[in-house]
Amino acid sequence: MVLQGLDIAVIFLYIAVIVFIGIYFKRQAQKDKTAYLLGGRKMPWYMLGLSDASGMFDISGTMWLVTLLFVYGLKSIWIPWLWPTFNQIFLMMFLSAWLRRSNVTTGAEWIRTRFGEGRGSILSHWIVVCFALLIGLSMLSYGFVGLGKFLTLFIPWESVCSFLHISTDCIPAMYIPHIYGIFFTLFATFYTILGGMISIVWADVIQYSIMTVASIAIGIIAMYNVSPETLAALTPEGWNTPFFGTNIDIDWAGTLHEVNTKIAEDGYSLFSLFFGFMFMKGILVSFAGPAPTYDMQKILANKTPQDALKMSGSVSVILNPVRYFMVSGFAILAIAFYDELNLSVNGIIDFEQILPAAMVKFLPAGLLGLLLVGLLAAFISTFAGTLNATQAYISNDIYLKYIKPEATPNEQKRLNYIIGISAVAFSTILGFVLKNINEILQIVTGAFYASYIASNVLKWYWWRFNGEGYFWGMLTGILSGVVIGTIQILAPEIITDNFSFIPTSLIALYTFPITLVISIIGCLLGTLLTEPTDEHTLKSFYSSIRPWGCWKPILALVQKENPSFQENTRFWKDMGNVAVGIITQTAIVAMPICLTSRNWVGFFITIAIIAVGVTTLKFTWWNKLDEI
Repeated sequence: MVLQGLDIAVIFLYIAVIVFIGIYFKRQAQKDKTAYLLGGRKMPWYMLGLSDASGMFDISGTMWLVTLLFVYGLKSIWIPWLWPTFNQIFLMMFLSAWLRRSNVTTGAEWIRTRFGEGRGSILSHWIVVCFALLIGLSMLSYGFVGLGKFLTLFIPWESVCSFLHISTDCIPAMYIPHIYGIFFTLFATFYTILGGMISIVWADVIQYSIMTVASIAIGIIAMYNVSPETLAALTPEGWNTPFFGTNIDIDWAGTLHEVNTKIAEDGYSLFSLFFGFMFMKGILVSFAGPAPTYDMQKILANKTPQDALKMSGSVSVILNPVRYFMVSGFAILAIAFYDELNLSVNGIIDFEQILPAAMVKFLPAGLLGLLLVGLLAAFISTFAGTLNATQAYISNDIYLKYIKPEATPNEQKRLNYIIGISAVAFSTILGFVLKNINEILQIVTGAFYASYIASNVLKWYWWRFNGEGYFWGMLTGILSGVVIGTIQILAPEIITDNFSFIPTSLIALYTFPITLVISIIGCLLGTLLTEPTDEHTLKSFYSSIRPWGCWKPILALVQKENPSFQENTRFWKDMGNVAVGIITQTAIVAMPICLTSRNWVGFFITIAIIAVGVTTLKFTWWNKLDEI
């Protein structure tokens, strides 16, 4: 077994702590619906921000970032814009406040504040609920299997069978990761169902503390063992700079020639073209606001709109320095000691094995257990947040809205238990039944971005957009996204044979404009062929949320009743703050990489950029929170 006794003790101590958290916060969480799903909106913004950041410190994402930095060096700081990471800046500057002012419990409930109670609102409400459940159950199902595969590298099944005195053949090999996943998700389910949002946040505080200690240790180990001269000799020209031209211009032929195969497979060679599509899509996704997942629930859990802005602003500051100090430490160690790592899987080099292989190679007993606990906790954090959001949509937006609105607190408590257990059981069954769950997840996420953008951009910024338009925009986007995702998986040659510059792995990105246009057509036809949302709903929404955009007719109606009402004229100020925020966030990502690699010129440049950015935002954003 890779793990030593001290490592195992650390893991079981963590499990005991999160079980205690669930039991301890049980009574507080059961006061009412808001207490359970949103922590009673009493938690400090910085704890919610830490919790949100902690949930993003996941296993698979961290493995991916280590691989990216190993292969592409400082140029890898741009690639996570695929998510996009800078959506947190848009939330920080204005969108979190707009969302929190609605004072709702879920994203689906928010639909009523925008579209009222008519047919269009009902259709929109249902498609958001279905969409949220589709994403939630898919992520739950995919997540626990991924966790199991990660753990099998550290706790071999043969060792478990030997300890339990059972045959290794008692469970088929293909289902062994499922057993590991089920074991650990039981604990996540336990504390989430008992303690709700409060227990999730406190568990995340512990997880982040663990990851901080482990990350600092790993970064220091890398700095101690790998000199800047050694790193420069082992990496190709351009590895240590974030700048790029038409092509990625990274050539490992002189050192690790097999890395060039990885670059070709990733499809990032035409980097300026890839960057352009990625940035365009990222901007639109960011303008649309948060998806109906745990990130949105954390925003809604804040005490005030201003606290919601602070929380979103804190995420990048809390997450990136710690995470990238660890990521860069592992990547640098892997480059320096590449020949000593076992990255071969079935005879093929798998660069995504860099993280677990480096953990086994370089971390001493105790620290290995601590980091494994941190990554395990990160998975549990994401799992728990997703489960909490899934519970919220079933409980609040289906049962309490359509089945039994008068349910007592005790009935709601029992309902949350039943929903939580059922959601986990259903997602677990999916994990066993679906053989290609990763491919199905690609379709779901492709459909998600295709369907979500058009409808959710227009809902904020155009007064005439109504519930029917929202529904048809989402539906046409989902359908077109599913078609593109299916082609990418089953018949990618339909695209790649006709457009040779499009790599198979990025078909969904490069065909994104097609799905966007189809979704926009659905939005416009659904809106213009039906009646506008009633004036009362529009006036209520506009006067309480105060968005900027195309709202002139509604502004006139509101000012007719309330002449003192002031139009939101912060568009250019908010966009200026967004630009400063994205630049500062990027520097925060690059700074720990430069520190760990001892690229002192880059380190001091990023420090200067961060200092200027923070100082600017102190006067243009922090001091103006009450105006947003």
